[in-house]
This record gives sequence, structure tokens and C-alpha cells, in this order.
Amino acid sequence: MSCPVCKRKSDAAYRPFCSKRCADVDLAKWMSGSYAIPSDDPEDLDAAERALEQQQRKPH
Repeated sequence: MSCPVCKRKSDAAYRPFCSKRCADVDLAKWMSGSYAIPSDDPEDLDAAERALEQQQRKPH
């Protein structure tokens, strides 16, 4: 199995990653929202639209 981040051979200690660094890179992508599962559910779309509108109204 290859590391999903850098494609090197995975290490059993960090599986499916090759190192702690690649595991941390993956975690950072999840936490920043870089990874997302698309949805066509109307309720999800409405909630996302409301959240975006609230974010735009906040003073910078």
C-alpha cells in the first residue's frame, strides 16, 4: 500500500501513511476543510448558505 499523501511505501506504525509528517499533513487537510464530501441534500445546501451569509456579515 502506498501513502495517500506522498505515494511512498506505507509504514505499519503510521498506516496508511509513510510517516508522522504525512499523517499530520492529512489531518491538517481535514481540519482546514480541504477535504469535503459533496452533498445534494437541500438541507445541507440551505445550512451552508446561511453559514456563508453569517460569515459575510461579521465585521473584519
